[in-house]
This record gives sequence, structure tokens and C-alpha cells, in this order.
Amino acid sequence: MKKYIFSFLFLITLFASANLKAQEVDFNKNNYVVLTKKVPQLQPIILAAEALKAEDGDSFGDFQVVICGKEIGAITDKEIMRKHIKRAQNVGVKLIACGFSLNKFNVDKSKVPTELKIIENGILHNLQLQKQGYKSITL
Repeated sequence: MKKYIFSFLFLITLFASANLKAQEVDFNKNNYVVLTKKVPQLQPIILAAEALKAEDGDSFGDFQVVICGKEIGAITDKEIMRKHIKRAQNVGVKLIACGFSLNKFNVDKSKVPTELKIIENGILHNLQLQKQGYKSITL
């Protein structure tokens, strides 16, 4: 019985340490996360990312935009999203959709552009990034 308990604890420790390594953050870089509820705000957010990238130079790190809230269905408009996605990719901005919001507001996940990563809970993701030292703003 002890053998199983120790094996179980070893596996938990192994997976926990692997998970931490996967989430390592380069603290020598400026990392950013923006939580937004409106797709039209993507344009000024991406403009800000472009300016920060130019300003930070080699210190520019990760930049994530989490889209959540009742207007999340707007991300399924391919015409509107196409220009935001292209510009975000050029700057290195990661666009993320909140799965909780998609579910709550009955948005068909198959219509979300494949370039957007869907995460389970956008607010939790934002808070976890803040714990890792990301600079954060909510719009």
C-alpha cells in the first residue's frame, strides 16, 4: 500500500514540476496581458503592443489579449477578425477567447477563428499571468 502511495505522490510531483517548467516566464522581458470585452478595442490594443514592442526593443516579451464577456460572439465575424488577426500576428500578439464566455453566451466554438486560442476561463488566466509578473489592464 505504501508503495502505491509513494508512486502516486511521485507522479504528482513529476507532473507539477513539468507544468511549472512549461509556464516559466522570462523575467528579463516585459510581458503584458489585456482583458477586453469588446472586439473593436483590439485595434487600439494592438497599436499599443506595436508601440511597446518598438519602445521595449529586446525587452519586449509576451503580449496576450483575452477576449471575454457578453459581446464575445463578435469574434466569429471572419471579416472583422481577419484584419485584427493579421496585425496581431505581425506584432506577436496572442489572441485568446474565454471558453466560459463562449459557453455562457452560446457562441459556436467551431466558428471561432482557428488563430485564436480558446482557454477555459479568461479571468483566471489573466490572474495567473499577473501572478507570474505580467503587466495587466482590463478594458
